[in-house]
Amino acid sequence: MTRTSLFIVLITLLIGFSCKTDKKDTFQIERSKELAIQNKVHNQLLDVEKEQGWRLLFDGETLNGWHLYNNADSTRFSAWEVQKGTLFCNATDATKVFGDLVTDAVFENYELMFDWQMALRGNGGVFINVQESPEYKATYTTGPEYQLLEPEHMDTKTPLKRPGCLWGISPQLNTVEAKPVGQWNTARILQQEGKIQFYLNGKLTAEEDLRSQDWRTKIANSRFKDATGFGKATQGRIGLQNWYFEAWFRNIKIREL
Repeated sequence: MTRTSLFIVLITLLIGFSCKTDKKDTFQIERSKELAIQNKVHNQLLDVEKEQGWRLLFDGETLNGWHLYNNADSTRFSAWEVQKGTLFCNATDATKVFGDLVTDAVFENYELMFDWQMALRGNGGVFINVQESPEYKATYTTGPEYQLLEPEHMDTKTPLKRPGCLWGISPQLNTVEAKPVGQWNTARILQQEGKIQFYLNGKLTAEEDLRSQDWRTKIANSRFKDATGFGKATQGRIGLQNWYFEAWFRNIKIREL
């Protein structure tokens, strides 16, 4: 074998070994990511999050801090329960007390984050600035809604009902699809001085100024035009909708701004 031939053989062997090593390293990195996701602890705050002012709205074990809308002592028999570390809406069980779940506390300027998923073809929502009073029959009569929607639901192609949009008021600002049944979505809601932003899986989906004439005009041209209390408040309770579909929530956290 000539010196040149030997050199070519050595280079080929080195390249082959390098490729095998790269593939092994890539596999180990991907596997480590998978394990990290599987073993992630939910419904807990990191020390840095606590320092930033975050607090949990759901502790992963109880319904403390929540009650049914206009029915303060009813969660014990409601469709809402804790299931394997998630806040679960058992909406298909007809024996359960029906109703939306709202926070005990009232919030004004804040950042809210939560993970959610819906049952197949599921439809639901999260309400902000909910006013709780006997004069209002439901959360949606006062509180603007962050739309939750499983991709197979028929409303997925309706602009004012797409996931992450401000339901019935404005379409998505940026196109983003919700993850299907069995997978978690992450939502983020910002409200400060009446200005709100909705995000779905990292993308901005809605933005409004609740104190603007443009907002009032949109309400006047919507199905909420006769709802005298809708969208007027810039503070209130946060509500989770029971809309006949199973829904799961986790990692619900908030920090006041």
